[in-house]
Amino acid sequence: MGSLPLSSLEAIETAQAPAPVGPYNQAVRAGNLLFCSGQIALDPTTGILVGEGDVALETRQVLANLAAVLAAAGARPSQVVRTTVFLAALADFATVNGLYAEMFGAGVSPARACVQVAALPKGARVEIDAIAVLA
Repeated sequence: MGSLPLSSLEAIETAQAPAPVGPYNQAVRAGNLLFCSGQIALDPTTGILVGEGDVALETRQVLANLAAVLAAAGARPSQVVRTTVFLAALADFATVNGLYAEMFGAGVSPARACVQVAALPKGARVEIDAIAVLA
């Protein structure tokens, strides 16, 4: 199996999702795979964390940001094959899981890991990254 030429890598960017808060891209297309960076609940226009500590509001924004990145690459949530959910508190699992199911619950749901972490950027309570297969 040969290596993927660097020329086949493409950075995906959209103003419909928050700008990265570090030296990374919102997503990278590598062949027919799309690797989406973790999204937190930043408002794409202001860069300010939304939700004021309400994990449901944060999760809705995280999923909207992730959907915008997928759309910028020409993908839909149904093409996501793997996600990682990072929670500041596992006590939020049921709330996040319910909202996550609204986006990823139909058809074949992505493989997933969910972990509690000590902290997330900007004091967020939830972050989700994804890998999608592009048509």
